[in-house]
Amino acid sequence: MPELPEVESIANRLRMGSDLHPSLVGARILSVQVYWQRSVAKPLSESFIEELKGQTIRRIGRRGKFLVFDLDGLTLLFHLRMSGDLWVESMAQAVAPHSRVCFELASNYRLTFHDPRKFGRVWLLEDADEVLGELGPEPFDPQLTAEVFFQRLSRVRRQLKPLLLDQRFIAGLGNIYTDEALHCAGLHPLTRSDQIRPDQAERLLGCIRAVLEEGIRRNGASIDWVYRGGDFQNYFRVYKRSGLPCPNCGMPIQRITVGQRGTHFCPACQPAP
Repeated sequence: MPELPEVESIANRLRMGSDLHPSLVGARILSVQVYWQRSVAKPLSESFIEELKGQTIRRIGRRGKFLVFDLDGLTLLFHLRMSGDLWVESMAQAVAPHSRVCFELASNYRLTFHDPRKFGRVWLLEDADEVLGELGPEPFDPQLTAEVFFQRLSRVRRQLKPLLLDQRFIAGLGNIYTDEALHCAGLHPLTRSDQIRPDQAERLLGCIRAVLEEGIRRNGASIDWVYRGGDFQNYFRVYKRSGLPCPNCGMPIQRITVGQRGTHFCPACQPAP
């Protein structure tokens, strides 16, 4: 699943444009085709199509794992889930297989929501907080200080790995960057959050930010056959490296299952609680 760095990389590409297509900021939507009805979470696809006609994309941003398009008084949200991506193509190109929603733009380009596994969703809302309101703070929010982060950890009695994956606790982390951040911080994924010391909380917050910044700098990780475009996968320290030596100490990386999620860690650098 694309996580914060992958989603941020997609947003950057759409904002800035590339050699293959112009920036989408300022592009006007002429028409919409919905090829998989369930991809549109809200409103009903008929209203979705009609309300988008003539809208202009004013801003492209990100909140957690959501792509956020500010339009003329409306907000278009995309959650990519397992296999979603956004492509910009010339209208001269044929619509590709697995295209779920296509937006024809006045620039003679098409924005396509491509989603082979069909788990991704799109919303068109007057108030984005209807969907985004329950998300936790952004990892880079300056108001998320080490002290605030420590207090948030202390208030709950949960294992670190599933807690950091909870988008209501902190927005944007997934399996990859949680494993990488916990290894960086030297904390075992099963450590209980209310047993973390203030200095450990400060180190963990710094590591979360560091691995996310590195992921963004490398345009995310190209994983499986879903998201392609980055090379952070070449710099994983523990994720999907079970049996390989830890880059810190040489001990073989172990894999366990935590909350039904494969979890990778170094037993020496991240001692069990």
